[in-house]
Amino acid sequence: MIIRSKAPLRLGLAGGGSDVSPYSDIYGGLVLNATINLYAYCTLEETDDNMIVINSEDSDCYQSYPSCKALEIDGKASLIKGVYNRLVKDFMLEPLSFKITTYTDAPVGSGLGTSSTMVVCILKAFIEWLGLPLGDYETSRLAYEIERKDLGLSGGKQDQYAATFGGFNYMEFQSNDLVIVNPLKIKRWIIDELEASMLLYFTGRSRSSAEIIGEQQKNTTEGKAEAIEAMHRIKQSAIDTKRALLMGDIDEFAQILKEAWENKKKMASHISNPMIQQAMDVAIQAGAKAGKVSGAGGGGFIMFVVEPTRKKEVEKALKKLDGFVMPFQFSDGGAHGWRIYPTDKVKKFKGNE
Repeated sequence: MIIRSKAPLRLGLAGGGSDVSPYSDIYGGLVLNATINLYAYCTLEETDDNMIVINSEDSDCYQSYPSCKALEIDGKASLIKGVYNRLVKDFMLEPLSFKITTYTDAPVGSGLGTSSTMVVCILKAFIEWLGLPLGDYETSRLAYEIERKDLGLSGGKQDQYAATFGGFNYMEFQSNDLVIVNPLKIKRWIIDELEASMLLYFTGRSRSSAEIIGEQQKNTTEGKAEAIEAMHRIKQSAIDTKRALLMGDIDEFAQILKEAWENKKKMASHISNPMIQQAMDVAIQAGAKAGKVSGAGGGGFIMFVVEPTRKKEVEKALKKLDGFVMPFQFSDGGAHGWRIYPTDKVKKFKGNE
């Protein structure tokens, strides 16, 4: 039997960073994000050879291990190993035998939540295979704990919930890792107008968010007034963006995004750089209204708000740089898994109908 799963990547529209501890624990965080039609994928193939075979396409890792209760976390395919180890431990499973293959539609370090989305995707495959009793909140929380606590990888909490729930979501982050997800019912014409008015540009350089997030956490812990006040304004932008999108006011959304980018740059020293600033300048000069890096910053994707009639002008200008424009649409559904049965079993089942 083969199990497959997919989980959508996300755009952080507003409030990103306020979901990172210790800020979210002290002040509470608010984030508005939306999933897009770029995905993480996982395939689990059940085997009976007492082996675990890992094929992580994004990290170019192909490894085989004897079936065991815990795989060594050695820097190779850590996300896959982290999920497996936690599930065996939490659900008191016997060693499993399988081959797992994973890949994503976007580069790791793109600012679209690829790592967290992949953890959710892998979890969904195991949930489907083993019939584990985990709902959306439990899946999101477990994915967060695996990535942030078990593996010690830096980051916030929004990505796991975005990938699991899907769609446009207004999220509240409170102390003790409490998260409340509020799905937004945005009218179809507003989503269409937003898609027509947005352009997603990959800078050509992936980045590690650990250093940037570490500086952000340090600034909060040390009580640096400028950084904390900037984060307060970023959190407020999630409230303002929710209102603007529900009303279909794209011009207001652009203005909020523009101000949020200026505040975001005050959170850590490496959020922007000459490469990012060049792309911003080129897009604005060509007609973009506003732009903001998606994710922690330093590289990855930049999302621009553009007057639809000038979108091609901005795209043409950006193509002269080293990156590329990525077409996208917003997606509704969250992570899910499904089963593929051998052809002979399918034929036998149909014959019994």
